[in-house]
Amino acid sequence: MTELPKLAQIEAATHTIYAAFGATPQYCWPTLSQRLGTACWVKHENHTPVGAFKVRGGLTYFEHLRSTGQLPQTVISATRGNHGQSIAYAAARHGVACTIVVPKGNSSEKNAAMRALGAQLIEHGHDFQAAREHAQSMALEQGLHMVPSFHPALVLGVATGWLEFLRAVPALDVLYVPIGLGSGACAALAAKQALGHQVKVVGVVSTHATTYADSMAAGCVVEAPVSTVLADGMAVRRADPQALAILQNGLDHLVQVSDAQVAQAMRDLYTDTHNVAEGAGAASFAAAWTEREQLQGLVVGTTLCGSNVDASVMSQVLQAHA
Repeated sequence: MTELPKLAQIEAATHTIYAAFGATPQYCWPTLSQRLGTACWVKHENHTPVGAFKVRGGLTYFEHLRSTGQLPQTVISATRGNHGQSIAYAAARHGVACTIVVPKGNSSEKNAAMRALGAQLIEHGHDFQAAREHAQSMALEQGLHMVPSFHPALVLGVATGWLEFLRAVPALDVLYVPIGLGSGACAALAAKQALGHQVKVVGVVSTHATTYADSMAAGCVVEAPVSTVLADGMAVRRADPQALAILQNGLDHLVQVSDAQVAQAMRDLYTDTHNVAEGAGAASFAAAWTEREQLQGLVVGTTLCGSNVDASVMSQVLQAHA
C-alpha cells in the first residue's frame, strides 16, 4: 500500500500551494445546517484558481518533478476536466507544454478552460478510461511524460486542503468525500492520520459508477460500467489499485448517490449558499442527506470540491425543480 504523507510533508507542501493561492474558506451555512438537521460545514474547494480541489495536486506534482530534476518539456494526461485544468495550470507555471486527452462529448466549458490555460486538447474514446489508455499510448509512442490521475505527489497536495479543514473545524465528527479516482479521499485520510484526528471519513461514489464500491466489496479491482450523466468527476470505470488499498483500510464506509440525488444536492447548495456545484462537487452533501437521520447531533463536514458545471447543465438542473 502507498504510504500516506506525514504532517511535516503536508505542512511543507502548503508553501507550494500558497505561492499560487491562499487557503480556501469553510463555512457552517445556517440554512444548509437547518436543512440537514445538524451542523453542516462546507469546505469551499470551488474557490481555487481552477474552481476545484485538483489544482493542489497539480502544483505539488510539478514541484516534485522540479525538485527531483525530472521536469520535462512536455507532459500528457487524461481527464474529464478538473485534473486536466490542474495539470495545465501547474504546467504553465513551470513553462511546460501540456497535452490533455478528454473523452468525446466532454464538458465544453471544462474543455474551454483547459485550452485557456494553454493545454492542447485531444478528444478520444467515450469515457475516461478510454481517454486515459490513449494518453498512455501516446506517452509511450512519443516519449512524453504521462501525468497519472493518482500519484503520491497528487495526494500530498490535496491533503493540504483537508489539513486546513480539520484544523479550522476540529470538532468535525464525520466527513463526506466524493471518490473519482481516489486522490481526494486518500488525501482526507492522510490529513486525518497526520493530525491524529478522530473524524470518520465516508467515501461517496455514484450509483452509476461503482468500481470502488464493487472493488472494496471484492477486495480487488473490479471494473464497472459508467452511466452517470451528471457526476462526470466520479465517472471512473476502473479503480486505481493503490487508491483502493488506502481506501479499503481507512474509510469508515461508502455511500452511493444517484444522479437524481446529486441534482437535488446541486439545487440545495445553490439555494442555501448561492454557490454553484458541479455534480461531483455536490455529491458529499447528497450523501450526508441520505444519512441525515443518523447524523443528528453530529458536526458534519462536506465539500463543494468543484464548481465547473456547464451553464446549460446547471440551468436544466435548476429548472427541473421549478
